[in-house]
Amino acid sequence: MHNLSKLASALLLGAMISLPAVAAKSGTLVTVNGVAISQSVADAFLAEQEAQGTPVTPELKNAIKEELIRRELLAQQAKKDNLDKKPEIAAQAELARQAIYIRAFVQDYVKAHPISDAQIQAAYDRVKTQMGGTEYKVRHILVDKEDDAKAIIAKLNSGAKFEDLATQSKDPGSREKGGDLGWSSPATYVKPFGDAVVGLSKGKYTDTPVKTNFGYHVILVEDSRPLNPPPLEQIKPQLAQRLQQEQIQKLVSDLRAKAKIQ
Repeated sequence: MHNLSKLASALLLGAMISLPAVAAKSGTLVTVNGVAISQSVADAFLAEQEAQGTPVTPELKNAIKEELIRRELLAQQAKKDNLDKKPEIAAQAELARQAIYIRAFVQDYVKAHPISDAQIQAAYDRVKTQMGGTEYKVRHILVDKEDDAKAIIAKLNSGAKFEDLATQSKDPGSREKGGDLGWSSPATYVKPFGDAVVGLSKGKYTDTPVKTNFGYHVILVEDSRPLNPPPLEQIKPQLAQRLQQEQIQKLVSDLRAKAKIQ
């Protein structure tokens, strides 16, 4: 089975990195019941629309102004109804405030600590080494119990077809395809699975069940071929983003290590 990403928090921060930074501008856009809406708020709204590919037009600017008026009217009414005094609403407001500060900090940090071409090259070399020089076309059957896997191997030894027995697999992604997992590098699988794949010759299946966190596998290697990784320039943006995410993740870990948490 393939590895699952453990960078959820870093990916969240990575998404924040992509949001636009807006220089604050003085001045009032409009006043609603005596409350001023600043031009900088409108500019921030406009920048987010631009980042999503929306063309900047007078119509868009007017629509943003109307939306900000509408929001201010609703916010004022919510305060009149004392909704801002409710603990759950105050908590949501605090989370939104934190997100704004985090976004600003991450943007500044990434700008001050850019990922170099040397770092990207080193990451590319590591990926190539991890992937190895061969990829394999693999089928598998996944079951919960070792005895069930042994029974499947016994049937294979008696001449049963792997594709037919794959209907017993609990892996929904491959079960209906005869257990087919397609072409992959062993490094894309959890280690016991990947090690078993490397140890099999073309057309051979495992003679003992392979245990992973997912259960017990019977694995068949149908074919193998040289692995040609994509050129660096093709995946350079993805590598840079991943390194950026790892950089932020390390920063958070360092801050936590220094923090006094009770």
